[in-house]
Amino acid sequence: MTILLLIIIYLAFISLGLPDSLLGSAWPAIHPGLNVPVSYAGIVTMIVSGGTIVSSFFSGVVIKKLGTGLVTAISVIMTAGALLGFAYSDSFIWLCLLAIPLGLGAGSVDAALNNFVALHYKANHMSWLHCFWGVGATLGPVIMASFLKQGGRWDLGYKTIGILQLSLSVILFLSLPLWKKVKEENKDIEEEGQKELKKSEILKQKGVLSALFAFFAYCAIEATAGLWGSSFLVYTKEVSPETAAKWVSLFYLGITAGRFLGGFITMKVKSNTMIRMGEGIILLGIILLILPFGNYTLMGGLLLMGFGCAPIYPGMIHETPRRFGKAASQSMMGMQMACAYIGSTFMPPLFGAIANSVTFLLYPFVLLVFLIMMVILSERSAKSTLAS
Repeated sequence: MTILLLIIIYLAFISLGLPDSLLGSAWPAIHPGLNVPVSYAGIVTMIVSGGTIVSSFFSGVVIKKLGTGLVTAISVIMTAGALLGFAYSDSFIWLCLLAIPLGLGAGSVDAALNNFVALHYKANHMSWLHCFWGVGATLGPVIMASFLKQGGRWDLGYKTIGILQLSLSVILFLSLPLWKKVKEENKDIEEEGQKELKKSEILKQKGVLSALFAFFAYCAIEATAGLWGSSFLVYTKEVSPETAAKWVSLFYLGITAGRFLGGFITMKVKSNTMIRMGEGIILLGIILLILPFGNYTLMGGLLLMGFGCAPIYPGMIHETPRRFGKAASQSMMGMQMACAYIGSTFMPPLFGAIANSVTFLLYPFVLLVFLIMMVILSERSAKSTLAS
């Protein structure tokens, strides 16, 4: 039963990744038909991120009332409805309105499943969980590209992804009895989790604020590295835009492959050690970007940064019940997800504005600042909590 439910959870995380990269790949075909500037994509993504932050922050209360399985099923229906709505939208306003349930649904799924896996499964399962998010994020543009070749039919791409999400929601509703059986098999964990602490009580615990800002710093690294990698290569290393786009894909390849391999490594290595290893690998990648060597050095730097990022996010998530206790786990998970999304939402645009005014040569140095911030905060949290 536990393995079957884990497979369903992995499918849910693929579905979580599918919409994340969809708008970016479809937007060049969408915005001319809506008569809006290309920059308006940022408005839609900000609304989605805002909904995700809100739903993540309040996920603990909702999940306590409805349960993880039901919250996940409802959230996937919300995202499916939003994606199908995108396909039929003929105005930018509708996209903005539909972005709200898309963000709310994504945040709830993220917080609910991360906490459930952290409580009921091992660190290797957590690593593979986030690897499956990468599978979804990779498949989204591939599916969209196949329809864009058919006369720019981006709407069919959204319909297809929406139908896939809708099909998954049916599976999730049918699996609700399975969630109950797994919970019955783990009564001790569930009973302790039901003693959910209030956020005000959790925030008073040692290491909590450090952990929250560590998530903020990590996602600032990942999102900034991915969004502005191409611009750094084009404007400072004289790499062509086409080549830069291919090289930046190495960063995401590193994350996905690193999480797949990390699932096996975590069977022998503790999460705290994996986090530290990842931080060290990111540092090596940043150094390669700073060094004035050739193209292979730049490619290696991006790949190493991806490999370094791979174990950190799932590692910190899996440590949550251990560091702060099962009673604080779900609310803490929601707050961590909210801080993570704040980092990925606001830091990349801020860096873009600074780099546009100064120089993109700041790219590796800003990443280094965020890395130092994350190392200090993560270590402080680990030493002052239950994991010390």
